[in-house]
Amino acid sequence: MTEQDPRPQPRSRTDLFVSFTLLALQGFGGVLAVVQRELVEKKRWMTKEEFVEEWAVAQIMPGPNVVNLSLMIGSRYFGLSGAMAALAGMLTVPLLVVLGLALIYAEFAGNPHVAGALRGMGAVAAGLVTATGLKLLGALSKNVLGLPVCIAIGVLAFMAIAVMKLPLAWVLFGLGGFCCVLAYRRLT
Repeated sequence: MTEQDPRPQPRSRTDLFVSFTLLALQGFGGVLAVVQRELVEKKRWMTKEEFVEEWAVAQIMPGPNVVNLSLMIGSRYFGLSGAMAALAGMLTVPLLVVLGLALIYAEFAGNPHVAGALRGMGAVAAGLVTATGLKLLGALSKNVLGLPVCIAIGVLAFMAIAVMKLPLAWVLFGLGGFCCVLAYRRLT
């Protein structure tokens, strides 16, 4: 794509609905990897840097982060109606699938094979999130804080949550607030 070529974008609200429906149906146990691949690499609706920034905002907003991201992207291209189309795509078909799976799970919940399969899916989801984080690491080099500081903050967040067992809200407001102040100072 050259400088004169416009960036690809959704063709219509229906395109948004279908795209987010397909994203939601691919994302079992976490959709970060799927969303990043589809929106940044395949559809090219966002750059890596835009994705990292918007994903960060989506994560601090209440509710599921991918739903928040769908609202932001839909709104960017088609306003409120685009946000609603993207939201409907994220929720409609997956809701029907989850209701169907809940009925099936109620029937087979005591089966040890089902419990093992669910544990295995959790490990796969953790691997996908880790792989996506590593893939997006390069985008942080353009962050105002710089890559070393971003890595240090990530390590501090991991230590605070996983090792010290601090509540997520404390870590979010503590480290997040510190990073906001630090970024503001570097920008001014």
